[in-house]
Amino acid sequence: MTEYLAPGVYIEEVPFKSHTIEGVPTSTAAFIDIFEQGPIGKAVKIDCFADFERVFGELHPRSEASYAIRQYYLNGGRVAWVVRVDDPRPEKLTGDPRAKTGMYALDGIAPDIFNILCIPAAANLDQKGFATVISAANKYCSDKRAFLIIDPPSAIKTKDEMVCWMQTNDGLRHRNAAIYFPRLEIQDPLNGNQPRNVGASGTLAGVYARTDQTHGVWKASAGAQADLRGANIPVQLANRENGELDKLGINALRTFPQIGNVAWGARTLAGSDREASEWKYVPVRRMALYLEESLYRGSKWAVFEPNDDLLWAQIRSSFGAFMTSLFRQGAFQGTKPDDAFFIRCDETTTTQDDIDSGVLNIIVGFAPLKPAEFVLIRIQQLAGGETRPLRPACSGF
Repeated sequence: MTEYLAPGVYIEEVPFKSHTIEGVPTSTAAFIDIFEQGPIGKAVKIDCFADFERVFGELHPRSEASYAIRQYYLNGGRVAWVVRVDDPRPEKLTGDPRAKTGMYALDGIAPDIFNILCIPAAANLDQKGFATVISAANKYCSDKRAFLIIDPPSAIKTKDEMVCWMQTNDGLRHRNAAIYFPRLEIQDPLNGNQPRNVGASGTLAGVYARTDQTHGVWKASAGAQADLRGANIPVQLANRENGELDKLGINALRTFPQIGNVAWGARTLAGSDREASEWKYVPVRRMALYLEESLYRGSKWAVFEPNDDLLWAQIRSSFGAFMTSLFRQGAFQGTKPDDAFFIRCDETTTTQDDIDSGVLNIIVGFAPLKPAEFVLIRIQQLAGGETRPLRPACSGF
Protein backbone atom coordinates (compact mmCIF):
# COMPACT_ATOMS: atom_id res chain seq x y z
CA MET A 1 0.00 0.00 0.00
CA THR A 2 1.46 3.33 -1.02
CA GLU A 3 1.62 6.06 1.60
CA TYR A 4 1.12 9.56 0.22
CA LEU A 5 2.65 12.47 2.11
CA ALA A 6 1.06 15.86 2.18
CA PRO A 7 3.28 18.80 1.20
CA GLY A 8 5.38 20.01 4.14
CA VAL A 9 8.58 19.37 6.10
CA TYR A 10 9.34 15.95 7.58
CA ILE A 11 12.07 14.84 9.98
CA GLU A 12 13.65 11.41 9.92
CA GLU A 13 16.21 10.38 12.56
CA VAL A 14 19.15 8.54 11.01
CA PRO A 15 21.43 6.85 13.61
CA PHE A 16 25.11 7.77 13.58
CA LYS A 17 27.16 4.65 14.13
CA SER A 18 29.22 5.23 17.26
CA HIS A 19 31.80 2.89 18.76
CA THR A 20 32.20 3.00 22.53
CA ILE A 21 35.71 2.74 23.92
CA GLU A 22 36.11 0.91 27.20
CA GLY A 23 39.08 1.70 29.42
CA VAL A 24 41.36 -1.27 30.06
CA PRO A 25 42.30 -2.39 33.59
CA THR A 26 45.27 -0.48 34.98
CA SER A 27 46.54 -2.44 37.97
CA THR A 28 46.75 -6.13 37.12
CA ALA A 29 50.12 -7.35 38.36
CA ALA A 30 52.28 -10.22 37.12
CA PHE A 31 54.82 -12.15 39.23
CA ILE A 32 57.50 -14.63 38.11
CA ASP A 33 59.46 -16.93 40.44
CA ILE A 34 59.81 -20.42 41.83
CA PHE A 35 56.93 -21.67 44.00
CA GLU A 36 56.16 -24.72 46.12
CA GLN A 37 53.82 -26.26 43.54
CA GLY A 38 51.70 -25.43 40.51
CA PRO A 39 52.04 -25.59 36.71
CA ILE A 40 55.44 -24.60 35.31
CA GLY A 41 55.65 -22.16 32.41
CA LYS A 42 51.97 -21.22 32.43
CA ALA A 43 50.45 -17.91 33.52
CA VAL A 44 47.65 -18.49 36.02
CA LYS A 45 45.14 -15.81 37.01
CA ILE A 46 44.49 -15.44 40.74
CA ASP A 47 42.08 -13.12 42.56
CA CYS A 48 43.29 -13.37 46.17
CA PHE A 49 46.09 -14.85 48.23
CA ALA A 50 43.93 -17.87 49.07
CA ASP A 51 43.78 -18.58 45.32
CA PHE A 52 47.56 -18.38 45.19
CA GLU A 53 47.94 -20.84 48.08
CA ARG A 54 45.49 -23.25 46.44
CA VAL A 55 47.37 -23.30 43.12
CA PHE A 56 50.99 -22.56 44.04
CA GLY A 57 51.20 -23.52 47.70
CA GLU A 58 52.07 -21.49 50.76
CA LEU A 59 54.96 -19.11 51.35
CA HIS A 60 58.29 -20.59 50.34
CA PRO A 61 61.58 -19.49 51.98
CA ARG A 62 63.37 -19.33 48.59
CA SER A 63 60.47 -17.72 46.76
CA GLU A 64 60.70 -13.93 46.95
CA ALA A 65 57.51 -13.58 44.89
CA SER A 66 55.44 -15.66 47.31
CA TYR A 67 56.00 -12.93 49.93
CA ALA A 68 55.55 -10.19 47.32
CA ILE A 69 52.18 -11.60 46.25
CA ARG A 70 50.99 -11.70 49.85
CA GLN A 71 52.04 -8.04 50.21
CA TYR A 72 50.33 -7.18 46.92
CA TYR A 73 46.94 -8.34 48.19
CA LEU A 74 47.47 -6.90 51.65
CA ASN A 75 48.05 -3.45 50.11
CA GLY A 76 45.06 -3.38 47.77
CA GLY A 77 45.80 -5.65 44.82
CA ARG A 78 42.90 -7.52 43.24
CA VAL A 79 44.02 -9.46 40.17
CA ALA A 80 47.39 -11.05 39.46
CA TRP A 81 48.97 -13.39 36.92
CA VAL A 82 51.53 -15.79 38.34
CA VAL A 83 54.18 -17.68 36.37
CA ARG A 84 56.11 -20.49 38.02
CA VAL A 85 59.61 -21.35 36.83
CA ASP A 86 61.62 -24.38 37.92
CA ASP A 87 64.78 -22.43 38.75
CA PRO A 88 65.39 -18.74 39.59
CA ARG A 89 68.31 -18.43 37.16
CA PRO A 90 68.32 -15.49 34.71
CA GLU A 91 67.50 -17.61 31.65
CA LYS A 92 64.55 -19.20 33.45
CA LEU A 93 63.09 -15.93 34.77
CA THR A 94 63.48 -14.27 31.38
CA GLY A 95 62.37 -17.29 29.36
CA ASP A 96 62.08 -17.85 25.63
CA PRO A 97 59.63 -15.80 23.52
CA ARG A 98 59.24 -18.63 21.02
CA ALA A 99 58.50 -21.26 23.65
CA LYS A 100 56.51 -18.74 25.74
CA THR A 101 58.36 -19.56 28.94
CA GLY A 102 59.45 -17.29 31.80
CA MET A 103 58.02 -13.80 31.43
CA TYR A 104 56.90 -14.65 27.91
CA ALA A 105 54.34 -17.06 29.36
CA LEU A 106 52.31 -13.88 29.85
CA ASP A 107 51.85 -13.76 26.06
CA GLY A 108 49.35 -16.56 26.55
CA ILE A 109 46.90 -14.48 28.59
CA ALA A 110 45.64 -12.48 25.59
CA PRO A 111 43.13 -10.88 25.22
CA ASP A 112 43.63 -10.21 28.96
CA ILE A 113 46.50 -7.92 29.89
CA PHE A 114 48.85 -7.22 32.76
CA ASN A 115 49.96 -3.69 33.67
CA ILE A 116 52.59 -4.14 36.39
CA LEU A 117 55.48 -6.60 36.31
CA CYS A 118 57.39 -7.73 39.42
CA ILE A 119 60.38 -10.09 39.39
CA PRO A 120 61.68 -9.81 42.98
CA ALA A 121 63.95 -12.85 42.54
CA ALA A 122 66.10 -10.79 40.15
CA ALA A 123 67.49 -8.88 43.14
CA ASN A 124 69.18 -12.10 44.35
CA LEU A 125 71.16 -12.56 41.12
CA ASP A 126 74.71 -11.43 40.48
CA GLN A 127 75.24 -8.18 38.58
CA LYS A 128 75.34 -9.82 35.14
CA GLY A 129 72.24 -11.91 35.79
CA PHE A 130 70.34 -8.95 37.23
CA ALA A 131 71.17 -6.79 34.22
CA THR A 132 70.10 -9.57 31.85
CA VAL A 133 66.70 -10.01 33.48
CA ILE A 134 65.93 -6.31 33.95
CA SER A 135 66.99 -5.41 30.39
CA ALA A 136 64.68 -8.07 29.01
CA ALA A 137 61.87 -7.01 31.36
CA ASN A 138 62.23 -3.36 30.32
CA LYS A 139 61.83 -4.28 26.67
CA TYR A 140 58.96 -6.66 27.38
CA CYS A 141 57.08 -4.05 29.40
CA SER A 142 57.63 -1.51 26.62
CA ASP A 143 56.16 -3.95 24.08
CA LYS A 144 53.22 -4.79 26.35
CA ARG A 145 52.53 -1.23 27.55
CA ALA A 146 53.19 -2.40 31.12
CA PHE A 147 55.19 -0.95 34.01
CA LEU A 148 58.10 -2.63 35.81
CA ILE A 149 58.81 -2.22 39.54
CA ILE A 150 62.44 -3.10 40.28
CA ASP A 151 63.89 -4.23 43.61
CA PRO A 152 67.51 -3.43 44.56
CA PRO A 153 69.60 -6.21 46.16
CA SER A 154 69.26 -6.87 49.89
CA ALA A 155 72.92 -5.90 50.40
CA ILE A 156 72.07 -2.25 49.62
CA LYS A 157 71.39 -0.76 53.06
CA THR A 158 72.47 2.89 52.96
CA LYS A 159 71.72 5.87 50.75
CA ASP A 160 75.33 6.02 49.55
CA GLU A 161 75.30 2.33 48.63
CA MET A 162 72.07 2.87 46.71
CA VAL A 163 73.53 5.81 44.81
CA CYS A 164 76.63 3.79 43.91
CA TRP A 165 74.51 0.83 42.82
CA MET A 166 72.34 3.07 40.65
CA GLN A 167 75.42 4.47 38.94
CA THR A 168 76.52 0.91 38.14
CA ASN A 169 73.09 0.15 36.72
CA ASP A 170 72.56 3.47 34.95
CA GLY A 171 72.09 1.68 31.62
CA LEU A 172 68.92 0.03 32.93
CA ARG A 173 66.98 3.30 33.14
CA HIS A 174 63.64 3.18 31.37
CA ARG A 175 60.48 5.28 31.22
CA ASN A 176 58.38 2.19 32.00
CA ALA A 177 60.18 1.33 35.23
CA ALA A 178 60.57 2.56 38.80
CA ILE A 179 62.71 1.58 41.78
CA TYR A 180 62.18 2.13 45.52
CA PHE A 181 64.65 2.39 48.40
CA PRO A 182 65.06 1.04 51.01
CA ARG A 183 63.84 -2.53 50.96
CA LEU A 184 61.22 -3.46 53.55
CA GLU A 185 60.92 -5.74 56.54
CA ILE A 186 57.88 -7.95 57.03
CA GLN A 187 57.01 -10.63 59.58
CA ASP A 188 57.97 -14.09 58.33
CA PRO A 189 55.57 -16.79 59.60
CA LEU A 190 58.03 -19.43 58.36
CA ASN A 191 60.59 -18.11 60.85
CA GLY A 192 58.56 -17.43 63.99
CA ASN A 193 57.39 -14.04 62.66
CA GLN A 194 60.95 -12.73 62.72
CA PRO A 195 61.66 -9.82 60.35
CA ARG A 196 62.37 -10.80 56.75
CA ASN A 197 64.06 -8.41 54.33
CA VAL A 198 62.02 -8.15 51.12
CA GLY A 199 61.93 -5.98 48.04
CA ALA A 200 59.16 -3.40 47.92
CA SER A 201 57.82 -4.32 44.47
CA GLY A 202 54.88 -6.43 45.65
CA THR A 203 53.88 -3.88 48.28
CA LEU A 204 54.07 -1.00 45.80
CA ALA A 205 52.15 -2.95 43.16
CA GLY A 206 49.36 -3.20 45.74
CA VAL A 207 49.62 0.52 46.51
CA TYR A 208 49.38 1.26 42.76
CA ALA A 209 46.25 -0.88 42.57
CA ARG A 210 44.69 0.73 45.63
CA THR A 211 45.35 4.24 44.32
CA ASP A 212 43.96 3.36 40.89
CA GLN A 213 40.76 2.08 42.47
CA THR A 214 40.20 5.03 44.80
CA HIS A 215 41.49 7.93 42.67
CA GLY A 216 42.48 6.79 39.18
CA VAL A 217 45.66 5.82 37.37
CA TRP A 218 46.48 9.53 36.95
CA LYS A 219 47.01 9.94 40.73
CA ALA A 220 50.51 9.44 42.12
CA SER A 221 50.85 6.38 44.35
CA ALA A 222 52.82 8.39 46.87
CA GLY A 223 52.23 10.66 49.84
CA ALA A 224 50.16 10.40 52.97
CA GLN A 225 47.59 8.05 51.41
CA ALA A 226 50.21 5.67 50.01
CA ASP A 227 50.71 3.82 53.29
CA LEU A 228 52.68 0.59 53.25
CA ARG A 229 50.63 -2.07 54.99
CA GLY A 230 52.18 -5.01 56.78
CA ALA A 231 55.70 -3.68 56.34
CA ASN A 232 58.32 -1.69 58.22
CA ILE A 233 61.09 0.51 56.85
CA PRO A 234 64.45 -0.47 58.40
CA VAL A 235 66.45 2.46 56.99
CA GLN A 236 65.38 5.97 57.98
CA LEU A 237 66.16 8.67 55.43
CA ALA A 238 66.66 12.36 56.20
CA ASN A 239 65.11 15.01 53.98
CA ARG A 240 68.49 15.76 52.42
CA GLU A 241 69.02 12.09 51.53
CA ASN A 242 65.51 11.91 50.13
CA GLY A 243 66.28 14.89 47.88
CA GLU A 244 69.49 13.28 46.62
CA LEU A 245 67.61 10.12 45.69
CA ASP A 246 64.88 12.12 43.93
CA LYS A 247 67.45 13.73 41.66
CA LEU A 248 68.57 10.26 40.58
CA GLY A 249 65.06 8.97 39.90
CA ILE A 250 65.04 6.73 42.98
CA ASN A 251 61.83 6.77 45.02
CA ALA A 252 62.21 6.97 48.78
CA LEU A 253 60.20 5.02 51.31
CA ARG A 254 59.84 7.05 54.49
CA THR A 255 58.48 6.89 58.03
CA PHE A 256 56.76 9.98 59.49
CA PRO A 257 55.36 10.23 63.04
CA GLN A 258 51.96 11.58 61.97
CA ILE A 259 51.61 9.44 58.85
CA GLY A 260 53.46 6.16 59.30
CA ASN A 261 55.28 4.18 56.60
CA VAL A 262 54.62 5.63 53.15
CA ALA A 263 55.96 5.84 49.60
CA TRP A 264 57.49 9.29 49.29
CA GLY A 265 58.48 9.42 45.63
CA ALA A 266 56.76 9.09 42.25
CA ARG A 267 59.50 9.13 39.61
CA THR A 268 60.23 6.70 36.81
CA LEU A 269 63.77 5.53 36.20
CA ALA A 270 63.82 8.06 33.36
CA GLY A 271 62.92 10.72 35.95
CA SER A 272 66.36 11.77 37.09
CA ASP A 273 67.09 15.47 36.87
CA ARG A 274 69.84 14.72 34.36
CA GLU A 275 67.48 12.86 32.02
CA ALA A 276 64.93 15.72 31.91
CA SER A 277 62.43 13.25 30.42
CA GLU A 278 58.83 14.07 29.60
CA TRP A 279 58.09 10.75 31.37
CA LYS A 280 59.54 11.90 34.67
CA TYR A 281 56.60 10.85 36.82
CA VAL A 282 55.09 7.40 37.33
CA PRO A 283 51.42 8.51 37.13
CA VAL A 284 52.02 10.45 33.89
CA ARG A 285 53.69 7.46 32.27
CA ARG A 286 51.10 4.96 33.49
CA MET A 287 48.31 7.28 32.33
CA ALA A 288 49.85 7.39 28.85
CA LEU A 289 50.11 3.59 28.78
CA TYR A 290 46.47 3.33 29.83
CA LEU A 291 45.39 5.69 27.04
CA GLU A 292 47.50 3.92 24.44
CA GLU A 293 46.13 0.47 25.27
CA SER A 294 42.52 1.62 25.63
CA LEU A 295 42.51 3.57 22.35
CA TYR A 296 44.40 0.81 20.54
CA ARG A 297 41.86 -1.80 21.55
CA GLY A 298 38.94 0.57 21.03
CA SER A 299 39.86 1.34 17.44
CA LYS A 300 40.29 -2.18 16.05
CA TRP A 301 36.84 -1.95 14.47
CA ALA A 302 38.28 0.59 12.00
CA VAL A 303 40.43 -2.02 10.24
CA PHE A 304 39.24 -2.48 6.61
CA GLU A 305 36.66 0.28 6.91
CA PRO A 306 36.68 2.83 4.04
CA ASN A 307 39.39 5.38 4.90
CA ASP A 308 37.31 8.49 4.31
CA ASP A 309 35.61 11.44 6.03
CA LEU A 310 32.92 9.23 7.60
CA LEU A 311 35.48 6.96 9.27
CA TRP A 312 37.47 9.95 10.50
CA ALA A 313 34.33 11.49 12.01
CA GLN A 314 33.49 8.21 13.76
CA ILE A 315 37.01 8.01 15.18
CA ARG A 316 36.85 11.58 16.48
CA SER A 317 33.44 10.88 18.02
CA SER A 318 34.40 7.66 19.83
CA PHE A 319 37.81 8.93 20.96
CA GLY A 320 36.28 12.25 22.03
CA ALA A 321 33.60 10.57 24.14
CA PHE A 322 36.24 8.46 25.91
CA MET A 323 38.57 11.37 26.59
CA THR A 324 35.70 13.60 27.73
CA SER A 325 34.65 10.96 30.24
CA LEU A 326 38.18 10.93 31.67
CA PHE A 327 38.25 14.73 31.77
CA ARG A 328 35.06 14.74 33.84
CA GLN A 329 36.71 12.33 36.27
CA GLY A 330 39.56 14.79 36.75
CA ALA A 331 42.20 12.90 34.76
CA PHE A 332 43.61 15.93 32.92
CA GLN A 333 44.64 19.50 33.50
CA GLY A 334 42.37 22.24 32.18
CA THR A 335 38.98 23.71 32.99
CA LYS A 336 37.35 22.59 29.74
CA PRO A 337 37.91 19.70 27.32
CA ASP A 338 39.61 21.88 24.71
CA ASP A 339 42.31 22.70 27.27
CA ALA A 340 42.66 19.09 28.42
CA PHE A 341 43.04 17.07 25.22
CA PHE A 342 42.78 17.08 21.44
CA ILE A 343 42.05 14.47 18.77
CA ARG A 344 43.11 14.88 15.17
CA CYS A 345 41.91 12.52 12.50
CA ASP A 346 41.28 14.18 9.14
CA GLU A 347 42.97 15.09 5.87
CA THR A 348 45.76 16.85 7.76
CA THR A 349 46.82 13.63 9.51
CA THR A 350 45.97 11.16 6.76
CA THR A 351 47.14 12.23 3.31
CA GLN A 352 46.18 10.72 -0.03
CA ASP A 353 49.46 8.81 -0.01
CA ASP A 354 48.46 7.36 3.39
CA ILE A 355 45.05 6.40 2.04
CA ASP A 356 46.65 4.72 -0.99
CA SER A 357 48.94 2.82 1.40
CA GLY A 358 46.05 1.76 3.65
CA VAL A 359 47.19 3.91 6.57
CA LEU A 360 44.98 5.85 8.99
CA ASN A 361 46.78 8.32 11.27
CA ILE A 362 45.21 9.45 14.55
CA ILE A 363 46.92 11.96 16.83
CA VAL A 364 45.82 12.28 20.45
CA GLY A 365 47.27 14.81 22.89
CA PHE A 366 46.52 15.20 26.59
CA ALA A 367 47.51 17.54 29.42
CA PRO A 368 48.60 15.26 32.28
CA LEU A 369 48.27 15.93 35.96
CA LYS A 370 51.73 16.14 37.49
CA PRO A 371 52.29 15.58 41.22
CA ALA A 372 53.18 18.49 43.49
CA GLU A 373 56.57 17.08 44.39
CA PHE A 374 57.66 20.13 46.36
CA VAL A 375 55.15 22.30 48.23
CA LEU A 376 56.58 25.74 48.93
CA ILE A 377 54.96 27.97 51.55
CA ARG A 378 56.22 31.54 51.67
CA ILE A 379 55.56 33.52 54.86
CA GLN A 380 55.54 37.29 55.10
CA GLN A 381 55.61 39.08 58.44
CA LEU A 382 53.45 42.17 58.71
CA ALA A 383 54.29 45.26 60.71
CA GLY A 384 51.96 44.33 63.57
CA GLY A 385 53.63 40.99 64.10
CA GLU A 386 50.87 39.01 62.35
CA THR A 387 52.00 36.42 59.84
CA ARG A 388 50.12 35.05 56.89
CA PRO A 389 50.95 32.98 53.82
CA LEU A 390 52.20 35.34 51.13
CA ARG A 391 51.89 33.04 48.17
CA PRO A 392 51.32 29.36 48.76
CA ALA A 393 52.80 27.48 45.83
CA CYS A 394 52.25 23.88 44.88
CA SER A 395 54.51 23.11 41.98
CA GLY A 396 56.04 20.02 40.47
CA PHE A 397 59.73 20.41 39.69
